[in-house]
Amino acid sequence: MGTYMRSDGQPPFEELIDRHSAELFRYLWRLLRDSDDAQDCLQETFVKAFRSYARLQSAANLRAWLYKIATNVARTHGRRRTRLAARTADLDGDRVPEAESGVSDSSDGGMLAQVVQTVNELPYHQREALMMRKYQGLEYEEIALALGCTPTTARAHVYQAVKKLRQRFGEPTRHATAQEAAR
Repeated sequence: MGTYMRSDGQPPFEELIDRHSAELFRYLWRLLRDSDDAQDCLQETFVKAFRSYARLQSAANLRAWLYKIATNVARTHGRRRTRLAARTADLDGDRVPEAESGVSDSSDGGMLAQVVQTVNELPYHQREALMMRKYQGLEYEEIALALGCTPTTARAHVYQAVKKLRQRFGEPTRHATAQEAAR
């Protein structure tokens, strides 16, 4: 991809890649939990971004725009992976998932695996908003742009995700703590 200078003051596309590729890779890895898949999605994100960069409005939030593309690419990849897993599940008939086998790992690694599994089970808007806010440090306005919602809805997605994690792992929510304190 050659140097692409915009006349409206937006940075060259290569600068966007240099500036955002590491954080987008981390975000995609957290969503997909696989380095190869994250790298493939990152590449696809930048290809899609490059194709539409010339049409982008000059006042656009470039970081949020890239997150929106990355989120959509990861969703598509996840759907493809789910369909493929469903098709190959019959081939793995002898394999029993850990949850069904009754085997539980009580070490810290086991707890981390439980947290990862719980985060992965969140509805995708909640999971993506949580990842963008807690791990990527995006503001609610940027999350809203990336997810195509309002900042208030983005805040609600993060709140609901955190609430579900706290409920799952025994830490009371603020609301429950306030009710207990009032008693």
